[in-house]
Amino acid sequence: MRYLPLDPVERDVMLTRIGVRDIDALFADIPAEKRIDGLLALPSGMSEMAVERKLSAMASMSVAAGSVPFFLGSGAYKRHIPATVDHLIQRSEFLTSYTPYQPEISQGTLQVLFEFQTQVANLTGMEVANASMYDGSTACGEAMLMAHRLTKRRKAILSGGLHPQYADVAATLAHMAGASIVRLAADPEANEDMAAAIDDETSCVIVQSPDFFGNPRDLAPLAAAAHGSRALVVAVFTDPVALGVLRSPGEMDADIAVGEGQGLGNALSFGGPYLGLFATRMNNVRQMPGRLAGETVDAEGRRSFVLTLSTREQHIRREKATSNICTNSGLCALAFSIHLTLLGEKGLRLLARVNHANAVQLAEKLSAIPGVEILNRHFFNEFTMRTPRPAGDLIDALARRRVIGGLPVSRLLPERGLDDLTVVASTEVNTDEDRDAYAEALSECLR
Repeated sequence: MRYLPLDPVERDVMLTRIGVRDIDALFADIPAEKRIDGLLALPSGMSEMAVERKLSAMASMSVAAGSVPFFLGSGAYKRHIPATVDHLIQRSEFLTSYTPYQPEISQGTLQVLFEFQTQVANLTGMEVANASMYDGSTACGEAMLMAHRLTKRRKAILSGGLHPQYADVAATLAHMAGASIVRLAADPEANEDMAAAIDDETSCVIVQSPDFFGNPRDLAPLAAAAHGSRALVVAVFTDPVALGVLRSPGEMDADIAVGEGQGLGNALSFGGPYLGLFATRMNNVRQMPGRLAGETVDAEGRRSFVLTLSTREQHIRREKATSNICTNSGLCALAFSIHLTLLGEKGLRLLARVNHANAVQLAEKLSAIPGVEILNRHFFNEFTMRTPRPAGDLIDALARRRVIGGLPVSRLLPERGLDDLTVVASTEVNTDEDRDAYAEALSECLR
């Protein structure tokens, strides 16, 4: 069917019906300085072959993650994903399945979600987990709003070690919800005193471990301080593999655990789609956002699965909903679950130890270079490096030498006096040759 655009009369009728003067009024919530004035300077039409040639030339300007030594992390990690994962998620039963509102025809999908929830609950040390969320940052923001509902308070304290993009999402949600946040100063060496910032108006403290700079945090003392003021602790993580060797949020008495699940089963994929992990204590379950698959029995007494604790109206009546995030990243969650199942508990712990060992070897090589300082006392597979050359320039110089060296902190935290810091990650995919190449390239760049 041909696409027939509306004529001016039809547009005017629609605008009058919804009560706005013109189309620009529909974008009133977007600041004027963020809008494009006029049309984009797009090229005129080209043939399919010409477009392919143009896009190929543009793509060749980028350095693909798998083509060079790669040490970039900061919330999205390059990992080896077994071929089994991709093979299974592309089965049509999973790849084309619809929302499982009708359990009588959705038992496979519902069981997958149930098993996924069980894995996430075990991994985080919590009692219940949902069927996944969009990504780690939105899971973090939803955890903050959930804490507000549970405590009847409206202020969140954000650690200076929280991933800046997670903090930005939380700030946006807080602004739109009429809540407030206290965002502590960037804390590369994990020296902040979050407990001192808690008061009687605090709903929750949001803290990441390992944090954005790579520092593992002991959340137990903070949890004790928060609970003493009837506030909650939201524990954030960006790499689920870290939970293979570190204490879980549940073990450290956190109330809500959220994080990014991309690190298992999901490729970098140019930044998405990813999946958010969300788990909590059972007494908080009715305020938990998203979907929850539950186990039951059917009319004949057979083990069965259903969406539970919320009706479909939860997802279509925005003003009545616990949360307006009402879907889940089902295929990404399945990939996560398959990868974790293939690893098993022993395999996950081994994978985590390999990640840590690789990062230690890399840190030792880089710290031996004159002028390079590793700030972390402890780390998992990610650490912060200080160099005499600005990190942004340094990373560009390394890329020209075919090494992706990490993330300049100033890219996400500009104008904070952190221009000399780089966050470096090393996973199981990095080899001795990769580490040697990084050390050699870094030495050349600092001469």
